[in-house]
Amino acid sequence: MGFTCGIVGLPNVGKSTLFNALTQTIAAQAENYPFCTIEPNVGRIAVPDARLDAIAGLAKSASIVPTHIDFADIAGLVKGASQGEGLGNQFLSHIREVDAVVHVVRCFEDENITHVSGQIDPLDDIATIDTELMLADLESLEKRVDALTKKARGNDKEAKATLTLVENAIEALRDGKPARRIEVADDDRDLFRQLQLLTAKPVMYVCNVDEDSAATGNEFSEKVASYAADEGALAVVVSAAIEAEVAQLTDPEERAEFLESLGLEQTGLVRVIQAGYELLGLITFLTAGPKESRAWTIRQGTRAAQAAGTIHTDFERGFICAETIAYDDYIACEGEQGAKEAGKMRQEGRDYLVKDGDVMLFRFNV
Repeated sequence: MGFTCGIVGLPNVGKSTLFNALTQTIAAQAENYPFCTIEPNVGRIAVPDARLDAIAGLAKSASIVPTHIDFADIAGLVKGASQGEGLGNQFLSHIREVDAVVHVVRCFEDENITHVSGQIDPLDDIATIDTELMLADLESLEKRVDALTKKARGNDKEAKATLTLVENAIEALRDGKPARRIEVADDDRDLFRQLQLLTAKPVMYVCNVDEDSAATGNEFSEKVASYAADEGALAVVVSAAIEAEVAQLTDPEERAEFLESLGLEQTGLVRVIQAGYELLGLITFLTAGPKESRAWTIRQGTRAAQAAGTIHTDFERGFICAETIAYDDYIACEGEQGAKEAGKMRQEGRDYLVKDGDVMLFRFNV
């Protein structure tokens, strides 16, 4: 199961620099002019997880396979994109395909790097992007009203429910509220998701600060953090310039020393990924054995049989049980055999809700 975060932002905010650093590639150009990224570049990033290394050591695994999350670098939006300005609706279609939006906001001053509006104002930048996405959603919804109204008059129950959702969304968007702030009943959530609204996607704001502000943030990032809190979104402080330097350091000790010299405990990569997992409601379960130890990404609330299906569809189809050990028990008992002997291995049925860090072995019969 793959999850993709789309990196968006105005031109020259540092999003392609951040993308390059995150993926440790130079696939995305990072030049000082708008629209250098025309097609979305996608980087598959291994998720750092110390738990995986720990269980692999106890299981004496021949290989370690981390889970991953994808980041797509989407070309810079500008005011008027919803009306075709810049590269227009091409950008908007790319955003529609991602699971969550990582909105990079410029929170640094540098006279050598131009800003499209001529001034550094992160909240104004956020408003520009949000406005374009809301206008695109509004146009999309207004086109559906007539067809839904005709179906609703014919007593189509789904059309009636969808029309109500569309009308509520149109009202909110006209009031300047993104779709993610609309209250939707649990029974209507699937229908609401089918509307595929850009502003319904969860958002993380990445405050791109100067190197001196990487550990503490600055006045610009504080404004963004306050805005995100009011909106129920997440905000992460990162220096794309530092991440670019860290990406060039292959020696772990050298990396650690470099980060420590800047007052940082971990890279921006780790913080962004952790926030991405929280944003998307993701957790990790683990499998361990002599051949390999592996991490798997699932959504919170996933049941054991569905989790088995992320490994192979046959595992879900022929599911018998999931032999499960909590991560802490696996470590405390020094592996699977010790956990068995201590009575810490449980046999869980297909409806068991998998917990983050569960070490699992699926029994199946096809």
